[in-house]
Amino acid sequence: MSDFDDDRADLEKTSVVSSDTFKLRIAEAGNAPPSIVLLVGPANAVGRQWPIEDTDYVIGRSISAHVSVDDGSVSKSHAKLTLEGGAVTIIDLESTNKTIVNGNVLLPLSPRRLENHDQIKLGNIIFKFLERGNIETVSAAQTFDKANIDPLTQINNKGALEYKGIEYFKKSQLLDTPFSIITFDIDHFKKVNDTYGHSAGDYILKEVASDINKLIRGNDFFARSGGEEFTAILLGGDCTQATDIAERMRTTIGNREFDFQGTKIPITISLGVSTKSNKDHSWLDVFDRADQALYKSKKGGRNQVNVIDS
Repeated sequence: MSDFDDDRADLEKTSVVSSDTFKLRIAEAGNAPPSIVLLVGPANAVGRQWPIEDTDYVIGRSISAHVSVDDGSVSKSHAKLTLEGGAVTIIDLESTNKTIVNGNVLLPLSPRRLENHDQIKLGNIIFKFLERGNIETVSAAQTFDKANIDPLTQINNKGALEYKGIEYFKKSQLLDTPFSIITFDIDHFKKVNDTYGHSAGDYILKEVASDINKLIRGNDFFARSGGEEFTAILLGGDCTQATDIAERMRTTIGNREFDFQGTKIPITISLGVSTKSNKDHSWLDVFDRADQALYKSKKGGRNQVNVIDS
């Protein structure tokens, strides 16, 4: 495709954007650092973007890599991005499956300067490089965020939870730090919809999500994992800490006055807690126990916290 065709394609993509929105994106792009975007790789990570803001960024399979990609074709430390004087170079770190830029195999430990829209292939993984100030940086970030955010509650969705569950579990193993999960349901939510209407149900979902989100610590993760079910991952939180946080969640919602169009709606939540043990092979092992503990809370009368530790 010629440069003219590229320009025309870009124009066609942006022509449907309103003038004010386009001006805002231009302004945001002006402050955007260079970045790489995942084009081909794990399905729940495609579109994810990594800004290049420090001197050296290692790309690899290791969870400790700055850009960590969970794929067996990628070496633990596969390649390194270096930012210097506004320019970004890439270096293959003697990887098993090579580093390829625009179809050209890089010699190990030999730097190659990246240009806008260069494609970087590491094993079966493909990234695209975006230079500083590229408007596509803003669009890519917005697209990825939209795919991982629940449109009603504006918190993370189930797809984002599955990705973060894998990532946080591996981090807990690497750092030898506790990993706990809290999952909860809104009690009798069907009755809320049936009695007050679905608009009231949507209001409750949004308000509960907002209230609980304020209790989530900076290193933790919170998502809507089902219709009226929510899940929090606590990285560095042991069972005692997770149980304390779950109790705060329970009392926060139980003591909250939900007022929908002048009607008071009493709301409580049931919660389950579990913490990673040495027997666990994945984050789903911990999640399943937390879900069993949640079921125990519901069977036990609701509006309570139960723990299944291992």
